[in-house]
Formats: sequence, C-alpha cells, structure tokens
Amino acid sequence: MVAELLNVDKGVTALLGGGGKTTLLYALADELCSLGTVILCTSTHIRVPEQYPLVTGGAAELTAAVAEYGAVCAGTPAENGKLTAPELSFAQLAALADYVLVEADGSRGLPLKAHATHEPVIPANAGNVILVVGADGFGEPVSRVCHRPERWAELAGCGTADLVTPEREARVILAEDLGDRVYINKVETAAQRAAAEELSSYLACHVAAGSLHKGVFACLR
Repeated sequence: MVAELLNVDKGVTALLGGGGKTTLLYALADELCSLGTVILCTSTHIRVPEQYPLVTGGAAELTAAVAEYGAVCAGTPAENGKLTAPELSFAQLAALADYVLVEADGSRGLPLKAHATHEPVIPANAGNVILVVGADGFGEPVSRVCHRPERWAELAGCGTADLVTPEREARVILAEDLGDRVYINKVETAAQRAAAEELSSYLACHVAAGSLHKGVFACLR
C-alpha cells in the first residue's frame, strides 16, 4: 500500500508538487477508506472527481455523506467546472473524518514544479505533507517538464534549456523545504529507478517511489 509506505497518519495530509498528485490523492483515498472515513478536498483548485460523492454544503450535509459513503469529496464550485476549498475550515473537516486529503497546489500536469510565493496552500493543521515528483521529467529540458521553469532553474542553479537531473531536483526540494516526505511517481524503467534512487540519496526525509499506474511501490529511504 502506498499509504503505508508514505506513513500517512490520521488527520490532515497535504499533497503538493507534480507528477501525478491527483492520482496519488485518489489512490490514498481508495486505500484509506478501508481503515476509516475519508474527505478529499483542495486548498486551491481541483477537478471534480467522478468516483466520489461531491458535497458542497455545510457540516450537517458533510457528516451525513461521510456516514453513508465513507469517502467523499468536499468543495465549493468554481470556474471551469472545478472546485475550490470547502466552506468548512480544515480543522472542522478533521473533526468529521479520520483522514482529510488536501491537494495543495497545481502543476498544470507537468512532472516537476517550483513554487511561487503564494503557494502551496498547506493547511496549518496538516500532519503529513507529501511532495510528489514525476520521474518522467528526468533527462528532459527544464522548460518542457517543469511548472514555473524559471523559478525551478534558479533554485537548481541551471538554465531553463538544461536537463533535469536528480541532483538539480534535490536542490529545488531542499531549497523550498516544503514536504516532510517525498513520493517519486512514474518509476517504470531501470533508468527511472536509478534516477529515483539517486534523488533519494540527496534527501534526508522519508522517500518512496513507484508507479501508481502499475500499482508497484518501494521505500527508498
């Protein structure tokens, strides 16, 4: 189970970065609903998930939905059919379910990202903060695979035309110091596995890697 590998505890878990963050959100929800009740939501914007009942109301509506379904999505309708944060605070959400999973930033579908000053929006009561990295970004130009490439390159000490390497991604992660654990997704080849292991060697936090698509995971640190 990826939730077990990432040591996801009860309470609020924030997910940030790129490389399959929303897919990880759903995978964690699927696993954790066998252990307790789950609320999925965002502190920024997400697409409405099709596989979970959507609750847009207050505490009474959400309490009833959690009791009936076990895992639900809570949010406020926004532009372009997306959701923004629920009307309840994250502290209130944590009182209504065992696990609250929060997507805390966006990456425009890219494997890697650097953060602007206004992001990520991590709930103050988040006990777990998972940074997601897409291994398919390694070996590609910064400008092609990084959200906010100029900022990423600045933190990595390279140019936007340079290639992403595990060492450069580690520099970005260490400079931002945002997550207390890292999940490297889309590790599906021997080269990607080697890159994931190299990235892990530069980090002191807990690191897991694997492929959400294939359902294969491993702990690296």
